[in-house]
Amino acid sequence: MDIGVLLPTGTAQWAKDDDPRELITLARAAEHLGFTSLFVNDSLISPRIEALTMLAALAPATETATLGTGALLPFLRRPVQAAQSLASIDLLSGGRLTLAVGAGYPGRFGRPFYDLSEVPWARRFARLDETVALWRALWQGADSFHGEFHHFTDIPPALRPYRPGGPPIWLGGATPTALTRTGRLYDGWLPYPPDPADYTTGLHDIHQAATAADRTPDAITPALFVTVRIDENPEHAHRATDDYARATYGMPLAELEKIQAVVTGTAEQVTERLNQYVTAGARHLVTRLATLDLPAHRDQMERTAALIPDLQP
Repeated sequence: MDIGVLLPTGTAQWAKDDDPRELITLARAAEHLGFTSLFVNDSLISPRIEALTMLAALAPATETATLGTGALLPFLRRPVQAAQSLASIDLLSGGRLTLAVGAGYPGRFGRPFYDLSEVPWARRFARLDETVALWRALWQGADSFHGEFHHFTDIPPALRPYRPGGPPIWLGGATPTALTRTGRLYDGWLPYPPDPADYTTGLHDIHQAATAADRTPDAITPALFVTVRIDENPEHAHRATDDYARATYGMPLAELEKIQAVVTGTAEQVTERLNQYVTAGARHLVTRLATLDLPAHRDQMERTAALIPDLQP
């Protein structure tokens, strides 16, 4: 069972006097507390430290934790350049990189990214799958690639990642087509369903798709992206998470809970709810802590780390 934490790289999660260089200190503390992975988010509109820059900084500053993206948006970057950057991070970290990727979704956190990147919105899922295929080909030494969106001949030698074939690549998403594509093409699944029952159903569909594609279902890591807030007073936890939802998404918690996994309350309540997802099949929890300054994030990390021994299948 892996328990990770999403680092607060966005300015919406910092207080006025917070020093963003403290993110490195937070990462080291998380590793010391027992978190097995450190994830960062990706964006273009929301002000935040660029995801691959953050991971490159974490690579020499940490020792054992998986370094992940939740989720990387490949269309924001030129694909060959991104492959080189990702291979570099995997080398610098000694093979600790894991990539969750996504294609974005309608709304202000999705389609505007495409307009700013000058990439067509149409067929975005096919473009994502092909970009991942291109990365894997480059990491295996391909000197040409011809797909629907990307055509390259006489590709010069690319940097090889630490691990043969490159880092694991997970898919974020839970639509029926996303589940099928995860089973056929990806190494893991990172959704955020509000209901654990939907996680069970989704994982079943992924395993069916994997079997149909002659893949081993157990080779696909079942992960979960979940927002967490712990407090001795459940009402305090709820209010703090509502503040987080409004600052981060511009919506109240009541709306966010309809579309994302959110767990708040006492340590016992949070443990019970998270274990429902573990029972549903999740084996790598990526916890996003609902805080709006770095000292509060450290406090919530310590509270969440205390739950790790009780979060086991």
